[in-house]
Amino acid sequence: MERAMEQLNRLTRSLRRARTVELPDDNETAVYTLMPMVMADQHRSVSELLSNSKFDVNYAFGRVKRSLLHIAANCGSVECLVLLLKKGANPNYQDISGCTPLHLAARNGQKKCMSKLLEYSADVNICNNEGLTAIHWLAVNGRTELLHDLVQHVSDVDVEDAMGQTALHVACQNGHKTTVQCLLDSGADINRPNVSGATPLYFACSHGQRDTAQILLLRGAKYLSDKNGVTPLDLCVQGGYGETCEVLIQYHPRLFQTIIQMTQNEDLRENMLRQVLEHLSQQSESQYLKILTSLAEVATTNGHKLLSISSNYDAQMKSLLRIVRIFCHVFRIGPSSPSNGIDMGYNGNKTPRSQVFKPLELLWHSLDEWLVLIATELMKNKKDSTDITSILLKQKGQDQDGTSIPPFEPPGPGSYENLSTGTGESKPDALGGKQEASADCQDVISMTANRLSAVIQAFYMCCSCQMPPGMTSPRFIEFVCKHDEVLKCFVNRNPKIIFDHFHFLLECPELMSRFMHIIKAQPFKDRCEWFYEHLHSGQPDSDMVHRPVNENDILLVHRDSIFRSSCEVVSKANCAKLKQGIAVRFHGEEGMGQGVVREWFDILSNEIVNPDYALFTQSADGTTFQPNSNSSVNPDHLNYFRFAGQILGLALNHRQLVNIYFTRSFYKHILGIPVNYQDVASIDPEYAKNLQWILDNDISDLGLELTFSVETDVFGAMEEVPLKPGGGSILVTQNNKEIESQKSDFGIPVRSLSSSSSAYQQQLMAEYVQLVTELRMTRAIQPQINAFLQGFHMFIPPSLIQLFDEYELELLLSGMPEIDVSDWIKNTEYTSGYEREDPVIQWFWEVVEDITPEERVLLLQFVTGSSRVPHGGFANIMGGSGLQNFTIAAVPYTPNLLPTSSTCINMLKLPEYPSKEILKDRLLVALHCGSYGYTMA
Repeated sequence: MERAMEQLNRLTRSLRRARTVELPDDNETAVYTLMPMVMADQHRSVSELLSNSKFDVNYAFGRVKRSLLHIAANCGSVECLVLLLKKGANPNYQDISGCTPLHLAARNGQKKCMSKLLEYSADVNICNNEGLTAIHWLAVNGRTELLHDLVQHVSDVDVEDAMGQTALHVACQNGHKTTVQCLLDSGADINRPNVSGATPLYFACSHGQRDTAQILLLRGAKYLSDKNGVTPLDLCVQGGYGETCEVLIQYHPRLFQTIIQMTQNEDLRENMLRQVLEHLSQQSESQYLKILTSLAEVATTNGHKLLSISSNYDAQMKSLLRIVRIFCHVFRIGPSSPSNGIDMGYNGNKTPRSQVFKPLELLWHSLDEWLVLIATELMKNKKDSTDITSILLKQKGQDQDGTSIPPFEPPGPGSYENLSTGTGESKPDALGGKQEASADCQDVISMTANRLSAVIQAFYMCCSCQMPPGMTSPRFIEFVCKHDEVLKCFVNRNPKIIFDHFHFLLECPELMSRFMHIIKAQPFKDRCEWFYEHLHSGQPDSDMVHRPVNENDILLVHRDSIFRSSCEVVSKANCAKLKQGIAVRFHGEEGMGQGVVREWFDILSNEIVNPDYALFTQSADGTTFQPNSNSSVNPDHLNYFRFAGQILGLALNHRQLVNIYFTRSFYKHILGIPVNYQDVASIDPEYAKNLQWILDNDISDLGLELTFSVETDVFGAMEEVPLKPGGGSILVTQNNKEIESQKSDFGIPVRSLSSSSSAYQQQLMAEYVQLVTELRMTRAIQPQINAFLQGFHMFIPPSLIQLFDEYELELLLSGMPEIDVSDWIKNTEYTSGYEREDPVIQWFWEVVEDITPEERVLLLQFVTGSSRVPHGGFANIMGGSGLQNFTIAAVPYTPNLLPTSSTCINMLKLPEYPSKEILKDRLLVALHCGSYGYTMA
């Protein structure tokens, strides 16, 4: 009983002391016993353990070599901290990083611990290994209340860290307003530079700390650059800190013009400059107008420098376009900026906003003078040519008589005035030599085309920003029409101008049509690059396919009903997000990524032409598809056509290939190209031959009595469909008496067409064939085409897709097929005098081997109308009436004659060229001229 009581008393004492063990003798073990108690501020337990022990309270442990006093200061354990200090703990002991307990208390804002440490003579001026004192830690974290207590003990409030930064520097950088004020009140040097010459104002501006910058400026801070010449304003603009720039300008108004001049610095990020000027322009209408006027003046100055032939073209061009882009951006986002164009001066209104363009009018006037001057010089040197462009297509470096011209040096700054003499006299070049006026004009074109085109681009941008979205400025259209011939000369000399500067072509169909033949003549690769550059220009990330997609934006589809479920999710998805990136997941499957996206497009390609949906029918060759004129048997057919358009548009947008091929006529519908009777061959070769026959023969005496109406099959029933109003009563063949009393459908009196009726008869036949073609290829499926295009144009603008012809569109959508040249050679026939061993034929196949895979596909398309080789190779190529081998026919050679083709019989009509080089040149010209040169057998 007595023994049990003793054990109970011992347990009670142990519990009262909050410990069950005595403190170990060795410091290493003891410190880890004490540390959790110190962290929890169990000062009684710590006191009892230390009371009878030999533990060294200054023992440093762990990797950072800290004492228990460091732990107490860091955790805010005030009672334990006082206990340790009373036991002799050193308040100035530094750990491995040089931090004292006061540093840690200041860093974590432990006010009571700081006060006790100061009572026990903690040194506030001790620096850690980075040169930071306790005052630095308080400044970094904005501990103003603690700072007030600490500065009373600080001998030097401007003590520097290892980088020469004071507490004021770091407080300004982190934007702690009250801390900055406290330091300034305590005598901190407001203009003290660090080791690199950066002042507190510099630090505030480097991080866009508007309020701290304002406090410094209010108290007289100087506007100083660092040792590298970087100013506070430079830092604000680099970071896009518009509010801080606003404060700097308030105290230093001269900086406004500095910002305007910064628009010429290509080292500064343009989007940051826009951000700054956007903020400044939002402050008031007067500030907005001042910014625009200043930008217009700088743009005008740069534009005139660009027009000075002695200037650096690349630098001046980039500078001008950069300034104009910024100008247009600011113009559109001004305070309460109108969006309807009424107050934007596009129609000549003399509003304050339209007046900001006034400085630029000087530049536009100079541009107009240059173009008029060049047109005048060209006309004077036109001589026997009837086309201005032919002057510019002469071999470079040759005069009109074929003699060589010495290299031409750009004239000096005064050359603009000299060029306008127009006397035709010899003029001195920059080296003091003489050149003929005509040659001089040619070199003026060479030197000025790029420069003037860059200014034209700037002019277009300024005109466009004054217009409502989607409208092209009437003024700019008038400008292009006025200088049409000169601009075409520029492009003929250097087609790259189209891609570099004539972006207006993509936004105005009227202007696009003027240059389309030149655009189509450019390499397919260049047009593809231009297409995707402009397709993605308004999107945040050009590498959109690899953008991470939000979980809510994943297209979740069911594999067993992929067509319907995909249609449903795509129709509900955000169009803008689909343009940026696609993520697909099959229901019940974990897989995601680009492999799944490719699989999705591949499966949908097959489903779109699945006969169960009745959307598309097979063409005559069995490999291509055409919209089904009877697709209305499916009540959702128009929604599905719209979905099919979306899928093809998305695939093209994201450079995904689809495993589906359409008829040539359907590609034309997508491109907005009119179909012709040759396109009928894809769906009815026999009917196409009949149309060709009536065009080639006189049917007046055959008794056919054709009228401008036809019978067509509608769900098995034959219906009479007029080709034009009243077509059932209009004969295609008419006698001379009837003809003489009429005008042709083209509005031309018949008697003016020909002395006989043959010309008019031919026009009637051509009109009949065209209307029949449109009925079968367009009118019969117009609702389906419209629905498809509605979906397609959600992702691909009509203006951009016009860059390509129907053959190239097929390549973009379905990719590059593999062509086995040896199989091609093996299954080729020769006619009209050619044999396999003839030199021309051998040259031809050598050229086919040499050209690029893309050009081989163009050749295959050129001759057969298809980019695909059927299953089984060239032996299975189909013609208009069944299997038809690739055939090469001889044609007599005349200079510059191009190869032609008859696609219905897969025949290449190859002239008997005198050399391999000429053959290759003429063949490539024919291939890169799109569909020009195709004929129908």
